[in-house]
Amino acid sequence: MAESATFSAPQSAAAEQTTGDPHQQGPRPKREKVLPVTRSALLDRLTAPEQWPSGEAAQARRFLHCLGDWRRHCYAAKLFDMEQTYEPFNPDADRLHSRELAAGKRAAMQRRLVRQMADLLQQGNFTRLEPASLRLTLTRDRAHGLDCEVDLDAFEEILIYWRGATTIPERHRDVTRAYMRWKEVQVAAFQRMCLLFKLKPFDIRIKEVMHERKVGQREAERHVRRLRGRLPATLTSDCIYIKLFKNVPRSGVEMIFPNTKVRSRLFDKVKLAATAGAGLGIGVFGAAGKLGAMSNPYVLSVAIAGLGGIALRQAANFVNLRTRYMAARVQNLYCHAMADNRAAMTLLADRAAEEDVKEEMLLYSVLAKERVNVRELPAVAEAIEQFLEHTFAVTVGFDVEGALARLRAEGVVAERPDGTLETLPPHAAAPRIDELWDGRLNAPPANPVEEGDEVAATGEEPAVE
Repeated sequence: MAESATFSAPQSAAAEQTTGDPHQQGPRPKREKVLPVTRSALLDRLTAPEQWPSGEAAQARRFLHCLGDWRRHCYAAKLFDMEQTYEPFNPDADRLHSRELAAGKRAAMQRRLVRQMADLLQQGNFTRLEPASLRLTLTRDRAHGLDCEVDLDAFEEILIYWRGATTIPERHRDVTRAYMRWKEVQVAAFQRMCLLFKLKPFDIRIKEVMHERKVGQREAERHVRRLRGRLPATLTSDCIYIKLFKNVPRSGVEMIFPNTKVRSRLFDKVKLAATAGAGLGIGVFGAAGKLGAMSNPYVLSVAIAGLGGIALRQAANFVNLRTRYMAARVQNLYCHAMADNRAAMTLLADRAAEEDVKEEMLLYSVLAKERVNVRELPAVAEAIEQFLEHTFAVTVGFDVEGALARLRAEGVVAERPDGTLETLPPHAAAPRIDELWDGRLNAPPANPVEEGDEVAATGEEPAVE
């Protein structure tokens, strides 16, 4: 594997069709967009002297450094705006609330925050797990021997995103050795998984249960109270919760929800029923034999007490089984949790900025050295993917459209009427970033219109910047 592998875009769209596996039919399978390499490692490869025969390697490195700093500043501004929107819904807030939000303003801020979080996760190359796929996963897979049930209808807002399909080792009982030994198996998992949720208000959920179950208000209220009673006391419908996890098994997605209901598996029910039935049967048979052969009240009391002890032991088995289930859930959540709420938002913004910078570095390294037409962008993306595969042994799908849009917005790349892309050379691209910094520093302080006021004035939901 060459340390300084070069890459270039094919000169025409026809050239793209002749590359790759000749036996492959139809479009290529969809790949993840996440780039699992560090920015520093990528920077070293892209700015090696042999990559820039014109002698602009040092200038290219300076520009890419400036571009990374600028992109992080842009995301810092986005993060500040998101934190201001999140403040009324933050369960960990420790600041004084100086004003009360009207219902309309609060609802608008909630929609804005959910939309901003979805955009942030997509910029970080996360993939959304749709509710239909989630329900299929919850009913098909079982994690760590648990049979779990999640009521997705209890949530007013729910976002589930994942990034990085991988495998992780787990210790399972070896069936071939009568469950007496352990063996290590590889299970499918998500490297990163983000969950955003907000519970429905109590009264709204009661009305839904009345409609779904065709029951009266009192019975619906008892049903909702029983379900809400399983949640932590600090979990309320007034807050929006953001959770970030790592290395979550695909079969254990249900364990990240707060309202997961643990049930006994069919195998466990059959096993406990068999042992309970056998124990009680033997106890009843023995007690009946003793009752027929003896008339001593003391002995009779001992026999009945023994029968009751067998019943209590079987009941304790059920309790111990559920305790083991809950202990397994707590252990896995403890091991896989990364960040919560505002900390998760900050970490996601950092990762999104990192992904954007790496994509822009790769695309600029092609456009600054070759004349490319917009019709050749698919070939450019394939060339970059091949470079990543040959240099870092990673297989990804490169988001060429997103990277190009950002470089054009910064004025680094321009498009001619015929579709040809003109790119500033490194010695001119770095000053362009300096101009952007000067413009931001010299701009007057922003005085944004409050979300609720904008909704009241226009009658529409404000757009996300």
